[in-house]
Amino acid sequence: MTDTPESPALIERRGHVMLITMNRPEARNAVNAEMCIVVGDALAEADKDPDVRAVVLTGAGDKAFCAGADLKAITRGEAVIPPGREQWGLAGYVGHAISKPTIAAVNGPALGGGTELVLASDLAVSADTAIFGLPEVTRGLIAGAGGAFRLAAKLPQVVAMELLLTGEPITAAQALELHLINRVVPAGDVLATALALAEKIAANAPLAVAASKRIALAQSESGDRPNETIGWDMTSAALPAIAYSEDAKEGPRAFAEKRPPVWQGR
Repeated sequence: MTDTPESPALIERRGHVMLITMNRPEARNAVNAEMCIVVGDALAEADKDPDVRAVVLTGAGDKAFCAGADLKAITRGEAVIPPGREQWGLAGYVGHAISKPTIAAVNGPALGGGTELVLASDLAVSADTAIFGLPEVTRGLIAGAGGAFRLAAKLPQVVAMELLLTGEPITAAQALELHLINRVVPAGDVLATALALAEKIAANAPLAVAASKRIALAQSESGDRPNETIGWDMTSAALPAIAYSEDAKEGPRAFAEKRPPVWQGR
């Protein structure tokens, strides 16, 4: 796979590890359609290539891991997820289950879609400067990239409900204490730590690793996860009504105007 320094995502091979770097640091690595294509294709390549035994996902720069969907692109009327790629979801990643273990190397804040990318990963290494959270309700939206049901599946119900309903963020230390992530290290050590973890996994028998992941996540060989079907169905059903509501327009508008939103409940 070829890419350039200007590509929205950079793909590298580090031995048996594929490193995917979301490469839009000027936009806090916000996801656009082109990034969805590059990342999604890289994951598909990793899944079918026996030489790849683990995948690490990180962000370029030090301002953010990922700020979620590119709101400027959405404002321009652009689709953040390209037609025909809907099943793979945000960044070509959140709905794209593969047989190889995936590790998020969280180099900075990971709010909204950034947290959803972490939730979609099998493991996560975080910078001590990172924060996590799903603030969508504060903007009149819902966590539509798997966040709502995956957060509730990974955390005690009362904790997940508080985070979902308040939209408040948590620190990396709190995320570690809640077992949302595996490691917290100084920001400069995030990628090296994640790659070392990936290499430790890659040193094991690949068929046994793939089978262990499949069994643990109740994932079929085709990538289907029946235990997530209801969550995705409910998210898909709720998204249109929420996304086109008056509140969904008011939330971003109030944020841009630096004022409290005035909710109408419609």
